[in-house]
Amino acid sequence: NAGVGAGAPGSGRELSADGHELRLAVNYLAPVTLTRALLPVLRARTAARIVNVGSAGQEPLDFDDPEFTRGYQGFAAYCRAKFALAAHTFALAEKLAGTGVSVNVLHPATFMDTAMVREGGVAPWNTVADGAPGVLALATRDLGTGGYFDGTNPARAHAGTYDRDVQKRLSAVTDQLLSL
Repeated sequence: NAGVGAGAPGSGRELSADGHELRLAVNYLAPVTLTRALLPVLRARTAARIVNVGSAGQEPLDFDDPEFTRGYQGFAAYCRAKFALAAHTFALAEKLAGTGVSVNVLHPATFMDTAMVREGGVAPWNTVADGAPGVLALATRDLGTGGYFDGTNPARAHAGTYDRDVQKRLSAVTDQLLSL
């Protein structure tokens, strides 16, 4: 997992090296790209697991402005990217059903003591050790596929992430963004 949070208070919109809005690039496009590259290897293994590190902070992506060029807010950009990651996870789990590859997403813990949280000016609520059990459980145990977890507990992501039309639109936008 790599993550970029909301950014320092008062910071503006940033771009990745390849020109995408930074939070979307790191928190969504990078995991999708890595997963796509690894899928042939994962499909060749039995009981392969994809664990996407999401967040309870989720906000629907604006399909008319996925790169958040208008009215930019760092925390909203982070939440939109994590929404996209959850929706992608559910669609991918359905696509890979029956292949032996499980795909899940989790919110490991809230405001863990990481550089990303501290940069955002937020006092940490949890330690990284608090977030580890959920990630480890999904990586090492068969907990099904297509799930969203809050730590080690099954939970519900934003309702919009389960919408098949949203997932289809997201897939099309993702393909377009990654082909640029």
